[in-house]
Amino acid sequence: MNDDPQRKLREAALAAGVTMTAPETVFLSEDTVFGKHVTIEPFVVFGPGVTVADGATIHAFTHFIGAEIGAGSSVGPYARLRPGSEIGAGAKIGNFVEIKAAAVGVGAKVNHLSYVGDADVGERANIGAGAITCNYDGFAKHKTTIGKGAIVGSNVSLVAPVSVGEGAYVGSGSVITRDVPDDAMALERGPQANREGGAARYRKIRGARQEVERRPAAGFVKLST
Repeated sequence: MNDDPQRKLREAALAAGVTMTAPETVFLSEDTVFGKHVTIEPFVVFGPGVTVADGATIHAFTHFIGAEIGAGSSVGPYARLRPGSEIGAGAKIGNFVEIKAAAVGVGAKVNHLSYVGDADVGERANIGAGAITCNYDGFAKHKTTIGKGAIVGSNVSLVAPVSVGEGAYVGSGSVITRDVPDDAMALERGPQANREGGAARYRKIRGARQEVERRPAAGFVKLST
């Protein structure tokens, strides 16, 4: 088994100072490059063209292809970084996040359940849970730019081409189709309508309908079981 290519790659990485908590579960490419003091948790796959800088932490069940990971950054668990992903120093890419052809700036955070594709994310920007860049219109890819220190709320759709200015805020649940200026606050939602007693009326109607559906059809006798 000493001629196993994966085993040789793992042993070389360990000898260079990479920490792997479960080396046998980590898969490397021949061109994978690691800096100093890199930590890799179990079940991580490094496809071709991946560079990981000093002090980065790669959490479990993360997959990389053609990505550059900055010093001191944190990626995963369950993250997917596709070709053209550039993660800045100290940035955080969290669980169930996909990055593609996008630069995530120094100290920026994309923490949960988000897709960032064909985008530039500025330094210290924060992307909320479930936020996505809508980069494809069925014919071409379009770019999204998010400025330094901007905050994009949860469940936001940024319909590219579009930009969010430095220090801007985008309210949760918004669909943004126009540029947001620096330090502006953008909010796009339909007004909430509360119908008093509506739930009780709905239950009454549904209950009556189910009662009718349970009655035997005319001319038939329902047999007991």
